[in-house]
Amino acid sequence: MSISIRARSIPLYINLLLNEARVVCISNKKVVLAYSGGLDTSVILKWLIDKGFEAVAYIADLGQQEDFKAAKEKALKIGASKVYVEDLKKEFITNYVFTALKANAVYEGKYLLGTSLARPLIAKKQVEIAKKEKTTFVSHGATGKGNDQVRFELAYLTLLPDATIIAPWKDKEFLAAFKGRKDMIAFCGQNGIPVKATQAKPYSSDANLMHISYEAGVLEDPSFEPKEEMFEMTASPEQAPDKATELSIKFEKGIPVTLIDKTNKLSYTDPQKLFTYLNTIAGKNGIGRVDLVENRFVGMKSRGVYETPAGTVLMQAHLDIEGLTMDREVKQIRDSLIPKFASLIYNGFWYSPEFELLKLVMDKAQENVTGTVNLKLYKGNVIITGRSSPVSLYHEKVASMDVLGGYDQTDAVGFIKLNALRLKSWAKQKGKFS
Repeated sequence: MSISIRARSIPLYINLLLNEARVVCISNKKVVLAYSGGLDTSVILKWLIDKGFEAVAYIADLGQQEDFKAAKEKALKIGASKVYVEDLKKEFITNYVFTALKANAVYEGKYLLGTSLARPLIAKKQVEIAKKEKTTFVSHGATGKGNDQVRFELAYLTLLPDATIIAPWKDKEFLAAFKGRKDMIAFCGQNGIPVKATQAKPYSSDANLMHISYEAGVLEDPSFEPKEEMFEMTASPEQAPDKATELSIKFEKGIPVTLIDKTNKLSYTDPQKLFTYLNTIAGKNGIGRVDLVENRFVGMKSRGVYETPAGTVLMQAHLDIEGLTMDREVKQIRDSLIPKFASLIYNGFWYSPEFELLKLVMDKAQENVTGTVNLKLYKGNVIITGRSSPVSLYHEKVASMDVLGGYDQTDAVGFIKLNALRLKSWAKQKGKFS
């Protein structure tokens, strides 16, 4: 069979072939979607498939109370070509939560960064799956108003620089089709996608081993008091036990390695089990609730309510053992870097060169942070009762008011005079012009 093509029509013919090949190439592209099994990502999964993508669903198990088997079956029913369910709990605690703990990382003085810590790990595993599936297309369900879009996409573009990111909540066609929850529920009904509930919660929540966050809906009014039935990880302090729970936590180089519950005669050394149990016992004692208005990286203020029971206890214990074991000047330098460290986590720069540098500094600062902290949990309070360390920098005889301990108190006379020199000079000059 021969085909006759006029010479001047050859460029047009080639262009048509190239365009057809390009369309086929795009329509057969494989995309890895960060999938939760909820309404939004279920709609996005179907939307991607309808766009001609081969969609691979990826579910990250970070300790949230979900039926992962049901979520996998749902994704396959919608049309996913494959579903990955990745257990990331231990890696989350040891490589992400404990990294933040060693640095006492708290965003704007209150937020312990539970969601912020989870996103870089979710993205890291998603990129690993994309490489395994031989694709550079990745997708997520984060909105265009929040921080998560930044966290996911900065991680994608750092770990997979050639990534093509599909973010439906920033796609004009998607936004035109889905103006709200009702449109999404209707879409699910039309496409046979099972939906658990037809009414929206009065707020949205996100959970992992570190915490549960609540925002949006009724919580967008910063004066609205959350209802008690909203909380999932913690008891109300008013309803917590009337008897304190006594604990002992041992740290090595800033990392919790042993938890002993003296009251209930239990002990844990495995990081995940330690953290999980501490969530349970601290939650029963009403510890870890925070209600705040924070500054999102994208520029707006946002009201969030958080439950972080284990993280709250470990943070208080860690701060305490540092007081016994960390050099004063090292601590002051390290403390000056905490706001930057926390902001880098919050803003999504976990894999940045500056964060790598700061992690090295934090690790160096923790080399001597080894010891045991004794504490009580009681009605929302973490009460430190004592601490000890084989590398303590506290010397009782030197600090004692009853023993000289090698400290010559008369040395303080010259010490004070030298430190007062500049103050005296400044005071005299000030007096001339006041």
